[in-house]
Amino acid sequence: MAGASDKARFYLEQSVPELQELIRKKLFTTEEVRSIAKKRSTFEHKLNARGSTASDYARYAVYEMNLDSLRRKRSRRLGVKATSYAGQRRIFFVLDRATRKFHGDTDLWLQYLTFARQQKANKKVTQIITTMLRLHPTSPELWVYAAAYAMEERGDITEARSYMQRGLRFCSHSKDLWIEYLKLEMIHIAKILARRHILGLDVTFSERHQVSDADLTTGDVIPLSSTPMEQDMDLDDNRIHSTGFTSVEKKLASTPALNGAIPIAIVDSAMKKFFGDAAFGAHIFGIVAEFSQLPCARRILQHIVNTLLTTAPTSPPTLDCLIRESVVGLVATSPEFPGALMTVLDRFDSTVQNLGSLDKAQDSTRTCASVSRHMITWILPYLATSGLDSDIRRVLKSMVQTAANYCLSDTSVELSSTKAETITLLEGLNACGFKDLVQSGLVSALKVWPDEPGLLALQASGLQQPDCVQ
Repeated sequence: MAGASDKARFYLEQSVPELQELIRKKLFTTEEVRSIAKKRSTFEHKLNARGSTASDYARYAVYEMNLDSLRRKRSRRLGVKATSYAGQRRIFFVLDRATRKFHGDTDLWLQYLTFARQQKANKKVTQIITTMLRLHPTSPELWVYAAAYAMEERGDITEARSYMQRGLRFCSHSKDLWIEYLKLEMIHIAKILARRHILGLDVTFSERHQVSDADLTTGDVIPLSSTPMEQDMDLDDNRIHSTGFTSVEKKLASTPALNGAIPIAIVDSAMKKFFGDAAFGAHIFGIVAEFSQLPCARRILQHIVNTLLTTAPTSPPTLDCLIRESVVGLVATSPEFPGALMTVLDRFDSTVQNLGSLDKAQDSTRTCASVSRHMITWILPYLATSGLDSDIRRVLKSMVQTAANYCLSDTSVELSSTKAETITLLEGLNACGFKDLVQSGLVSALKVWPDEPGLLALQASGLQQPDCVQ
C-alpha cells in the first residue's frame, strides 16, 4: 500500500500541466506558481496522513476556489483565453474525496452542492443529491434542500413532491419537513395563480373579450384570443355570458392544484401523525396565513381551525387561531375588516365565557391569559396603520385594554407568562403608548421577577408618549 507521501506526490504530479499552462499564459509568475505548489503539497500531505479531519478538506476546497476565482479575474483583465475545466475539476476532486472519507458530515455535502450549483453543473448536482440522500435518509434538512433545488432551479414540482414524500417516509417525525412540504405546495399554488394573471386567465370569458386598447398597452396582461376548440364547437354565447366561465375554465379552477385540496391533505396527515398537537397546528395556521392572498387560503385556514377544535378544543393555540381566523389577510382599512372584527369580538367573548365555566380555576386563568396575550400581539400592528378609521381604532384600543386585564394581572403573570413573553408584550404596549397598561403590567411582573434586568430597564427608561394610539 502506498504511503501518505507517495499519494501526495501522485496527486501533485497530476497538477503539473495546469501549473505550466499558468506560467506559459503569464497568468501567474514563477514564484506564485511555486507558492501554489508548496501550498498544495502541504494540504495533500495533511489529507493523506493519519488524523486528517473534515475541516482540512474544507479548507483545501476553499483555497482552490479562491485560487480559481483569482485565475478567472486575471484572465478577464489580461484578455487571455484560459480553460476553467482544470480548476473546476480539481475542486470537484477535493470535495469528492472529502465526502467519500467523511460521508457522515452533512456540511461537506452542502459545500459540495453549493459549489456544483455555482458552476451550473446540473448533472453533477443530481448525482451528488442522489448519493447524499442514499447515505443520509434520516436528515430532514437534506430532503428539504433537494426539494428546493428541484422547485427553484429546475421548476419541477413533481420531482420536488417526490423528494418530500420520500423524505417523509424516513423522517415522518420531523415537524419541519411537514411544514416545508406545506410551504412547497402553497408556493406552487401562488406561482400558478401568478401565471394565470399574467396570461389573463383569471378573468371570465366575457371580461376577456372586453379588454380595451388602453389595457393592452399596460403590459400587465397578455390577452388571449378564443381557442380553436371554442371556435370549432360554436359555443352558445348566451350560455357563456350567463356563467362567466367556459367549462374548461371551471374545470381548471376546481382542480386540487388550485382549490387547496393538496395542502389540506398534508395538514390532515401531519395532524394525525402528531396526535392533534395544538401548538403544531397553530404553527401550520401561521404558515398558511402568510399566503392569505391566495383564494384557497381561507378554506385551508378554516379546515385547520375545525381540526384543532376537534382534537384540542380548549388549548390556547386552538382558541388563538379560532379568534384570529376571520381577520387573517385583511387590511385594517378594507371594507371587510369591520365585519371580521365583530366576529373576533364575538369569538373572544364566547371564549372567555366558556373558559370561566371550567372546573379548574388555574387552568381557566392560564388559558385566558395566553389567548389574550396573543390577541394583543396581532392587534398592535393594526393600530399602527395610517388612515385607520377612528371608530375602528377605538374598538381596537378597547380590545387591547380588555385583553390586558386578563393577561397582566398578578395571577395571570405568575401562572401563564414567561419573562421573555412579558417583556415583549410590555415593550409592544409601550411602543403604542398604552402607558397605564404598561405601568400596571410592570407592577405585576416585578412582583414575580423583582431582579429581571429587562423589566428594570423598561421601568427606568420611562414610558413613551402615545404613538400609534390616538
